[in-house]
Amino acid sequence: MSSNRILIYDTTLRDGTQGEGISFSVADKLRIAEKLDHFGIDYIEGGWPGSNPRDMAFFHEVRHLKLTHAKIAAFGSTRRAGIRAADDPQLKLLLEAETPVVTIFGKSWLLHVTEVLRTTPEENLAMIEDSVRFLCEAGREVIYDAEHFFDGYKDNPAYALQTLEAAARGGAVNLSLCDTNGGTMVDEVKHIVGAVVAQVGPKVGMHCHNDCGLGVAVSLVGVQAGAVLVQGTANGYGERTGNANLLTIIPNLLLKLGYEANCRPQLPKLRQLSLFVDELANLHADNHAPFVGVSAFAHKGGVHANAAHKVARSYEHIDPALVGNRQRVLISDMSGRSSVVMKARELGVELEAGSPALKDLIEEIKKLEFQGYEYEAADASFQLLIAKALEKHREFFGFEGYRVIVERRGPNEPVISEATVKLRIGDELRHTVAESNGPIGALDKALRLALEPIFPQLKEILLRDYKVRILESQQGAGARVRVLVETADGEELFGTVGAGENIIEASWQALKDALEFKLLRDEQRKAKG
Repeated sequence: MSSNRILIYDTTLRDGTQGEGISFSVADKLRIAEKLDHFGIDYIEGGWPGSNPRDMAFFHEVRHLKLTHAKIAAFGSTRRAGIRAADDPQLKLLLEAETPVVTIFGKSWLLHVTEVLRTTPEENLAMIEDSVRFLCEAGREVIYDAEHFFDGYKDNPAYALQTLEAAARGGAVNLSLCDTNGGTMVDEVKHIVGAVVAQVGPKVGMHCHNDCGLGVAVSLVGVQAGAVLVQGTANGYGERTGNANLLTIIPNLLLKLGYEANCRPQLPKLRQLSLFVDELANLHADNHAPFVGVSAFAHKGGVHANAAHKVARSYEHIDPALVGNRQRVLISDMSGRSSVVMKARELGVELEAGSPALKDLIEEIKKLEFQGYEYEAADASFQLLIAKALEKHREFFGFEGYRVIVERRGPNEPVISEATVKLRIGDELRHTVAESNGPIGALDKALRLALEPIFPQLKEILLRDYKVRILESQQGAGARVRVLVETADGEELFGTVGAGENIIEASWQALKDALEFKLLRDEQRKAKG
């Protein structure tokens, strides 16, 4: 292996699942393993055999996957003190997992040896060497995780190095240095890794946590100091504040530091991988995540947006496409002419920079945002504003009125909401009534009952998400609210927004915009043939 090529070890399915709120089914873990393999990850740690039935089921099922590159690793610990490795039940379970790779951890810090394991320093060294040798002789490739290595090294450098030498004598192919508590500073890691590489040679790895917000930084400096393998998790999942984020480490290694990895050809799928894992974890994606977040290449200030449009690298450190992302222009009361023109072009609408319509549109945006509207995640509402400013919008239905009643008919009865909607479509007045368990659901049903007989394409769209944010919370129950609605029609997801002092009215605006946008977009597509 070239000294410039770094091996990538993913522990999302084991260390990542120790994060609060993270839980994967066996099927989830298998799908993630396939995705990581396709991406070009070298090692995929699947779990700890014997710790729970789910991990055992995963190791049984993963044998049937047709992985093209990655090696599956089972994780466990060294043998217990005072017994032979061949008699240790946990090491036997590691072999029963039938993975080509086994990763085991052992103690590097004398504090843990004497106070946690309650054994002698000499026995701890024997536990490490015996366990690694036992697994290697059984035909496994063994990676040794030196737990609490940096704390142990700072306490007693000579003993910490002896633990690595014991693992090396046993046959470990890599000695991964763990910053288990996540508390080591960047300069300390650089110095210690350099000293270790000088002592044990170029088969060192990094396994870092993010408790000081430095998980990525210390992983990278460890590689620069001579480590050839780096561990982490997708999206930084993990216990406490998480593990080092592999999806930040990888592009930094490849695009910034000049290293190579087997996953380089798949780098344009980095954002897709991030979203895939978030989806299976049932978590919202981190919009502000480096490289892969939806906001990573978003420009809001007019000067920034204009400059980035003219020369992307003036405000973007890489081409977003390299990691599967894209440049975005955000519309707000900070927006100037260039921002609005660029955003309109992004949405497929040409606006003349010097047109009176553009000036009026900017003034309207600033007025509405002052009232609580926000268009950064509401492209559909913004497109309706553009259409109205350019006089390219027609009224599909006229609003006559609505009424919402919330009623509970007894102490043990459920709450019932009823909505009445009056709309005018051409010369016809449509008056509909609907019930639901909530007022917004009732309003949405009544609105659809009025429109779907005339516009059957509205049956295609589904409400996917509904968010309410309280504005000016010091006003208490009288505070203004902003409602963001996300709607899907089978082809795309689009956002609409409403705002006001009344949550029903704000919701009405967002719901109405969603249906109106669907009708306008379909009409425009039909006109284009």
